[in-house]
Amino acid sequence: MGAYILRRLLLMIPTILGIMAISFAVIQFAPGGPVERIIAELTGQGGSATDRVSGSDGDFSGGNIAEASGDASSKYRGAQGLDPEFIEQLEVQFGFDKPPLTRFGIMIWNYSRFDFGESYFRDIAVVDLILEKMPVSVSLGLWITFLSYGISIPLGIRKAVGDGSGFDIWTSGVIIVAYAIPGFLFAILLMVLFAGGSFFDWFPLRGLTSENFSDLSTLEQIVDYFWHLALPLTAMALSAFATTTLLTKNSFLDEIRKQYVQTARAKGLGERQVLYGHVFRNAMLIIIAGFPAAFISSFFTGSLLIETIFSLDGLGLLGFESIIGRDYPVVFATLFIFSLLGLVVSLISDITYTLIDPRIDFEAREV
Repeated sequence: MGAYILRRLLLMIPTILGIMAISFAVIQFAPGGPVERIIAELTGQGGSATDRVSGSDGDFSGGNIAEASGDASSKYRGAQGLDPEFIEQLEVQFGFDKPPLTRFGIMIWNYSRFDFGESYFRDIAVVDLILEKMPVSVSLGLWITFLSYGISIPLGIRKAVGDGSGFDIWTSGVIIVAYAIPGFLFAILLMVLFAGGSFFDWFPLRGLTSENFSDLSTLEQIVDYFWHLALPLTAMALSAFATTTLLTKNSFLDEIRKQYVQTARAKGLGERQVLYGHVFRNAMLIIIAGFPAAFISSFFTGSLLIETIFSLDGLGLLGFESIIGRDYPVVFATLFIFSLLGLVVSLISDITYTLIDPRIDFEAREV
């Protein structure tokens, strides 16, 4: 197992490099950029962009811009009328004075040391920014994953045991309908019904905790925390457990029909012993295989709209705003961190395979 883990760790290096290289190349061909954003704000909204760059090494004062040559040509759209020296200083500030390959190499070298730099427009380290938004995404991701698996596995087992029964049929109908309803539409419905819309005002609509959270007792803080999470989690859970439930049911059905189950029953073992002592371990392998993807995707899938509707400032909203605002350090840092996290969790999933079923031997196969 040690050799397999080492190979997987070494394979993470080219995988991460490939992900970052493709993303970096796509960004190079995407229209716009941080320099264009500054230019657009200068030409369209006055000095707001100047305020952002005034703390850099160059002196980007309004007087310098006012003295710009109207005949200056630039490779940037809308840059006519701005001082070419000012544009060059912007390029130096954002690192665009270097060739793309050089910039990519510097980025990878910094990332290999977990140095993610600072946001272009927020005047804060990228790591600090991610940590600031992390509580919302961790709360949504962890609880929706546990809630989903906590519902899906028992329900899937119950459906498999009673395959074809009335319970199996009507629960399948409910699951399919729930899966078809977009989470953001259900979130709006919950907001209208229970969050001060046309009916009840039972739940808050903003933030992860109340403003007086620090003044509450421990029990009151726990209640307040889940009070704020109730509607977002309900909206996200509507369709979250459908796939896992049906996967659990089909996996258990496949195992129940195998010969070893008939043999166990013939030996006089009770149905519960057969189900949880023999079938459960084999049937759960495929569920465990999907856990890393479900865990990582729970941070992003549907979270952007849910965070926006319920005013939750998490990683989904941060990523969207960073892409729209061309805040490349945040975009690439989050991509790197969560790609690396996904690969590590996938490795942990393989290790868990062997803990659940010792018959699985990754050493015996080629990676």
